[in-house]
Amino acid sequence: MILTLDAGNTRLKWGLRRDGAWAQVGALPIAAVDTLAEVLGGAQRPERILVANVAGSAVQAAIEDAGRLLGCSAEFIHACAEQCSVRSSYDDPAQLGADRWAALIAVRRLFGGPCLAVNAGTALTVDALSDEGVFVGGIIVPGIELMRRALDAYTAGLRMQPGEVRFFPANTGDAIMSGVAHALAGATERMASFMQASGQSPVRVVLSGGAAPTLRPLLTTLDTVVVDHLVLEGLAAIAEEGC
Repeated sequence: MILTLDAGNTRLKWGLRRDGAWAQVGALPIAAVDTLAEVLGGAQRPERILVANVAGSAVQAAIEDAGRLLGCSAEFIHACAEQCSVRSSYDDPAQLGADRWAALIAVRRLFGGPCLAVNAGTALTVDALSDEGVFVGGIIVPGIELMRRALDAYTAGLRMQPGEVRFFPANTGDAIMSGVAHALAGATERMASFMQASGQSPVRVVLSGGAAPTLRPLLTTLDTVVVDHLVLEGLAAIAEEGC
């Protein structure tokens, strides 16, 4: 049994993997990371724990404590120059977030070909992977809730309020929600156009994260697919392929 952990800014997502398939997956607020061992108490003890952590040193320490309670040391992955058939062209490969690196490895394993790995969470990351398995670069954009909070914090009249995504919003709540969602869709479409202009076509857009269901219907001109646990899939690939 392999335990995979994706520690992000908002949530800790976890998955128990057995014989190449997910036996159980779940999530808890990142503030509750110290309850991880208790949450998993009824599950079979893992033989290995692989972690992508972008939530800081305190979260890392809490995961290490949980590993000790589960009888298995946690292994924290880091981006590097090459791993699992993915090569990095980042100026400093180690600077790339572990979650983005794991997502790229998952995309390569699951789909191959030119792809965009899009994680729509607290932030939106759009990372380009070439047909040859080279990570050629990516962008980071504030996610939907961060954009909405920024308008709430730094304007006098655009307070947080319910809203829906519409083509022609007729109230302020819908105008804000539609604006931020279309901004994220536009950023994704721009990256896809850059890929196509560089000869990487057709491009598949692989979406993950809490805002993926909001984003996907807006990307009508692109080949899109949603993978619910993309980072966990990448961690599983690292463990199962021994890379």
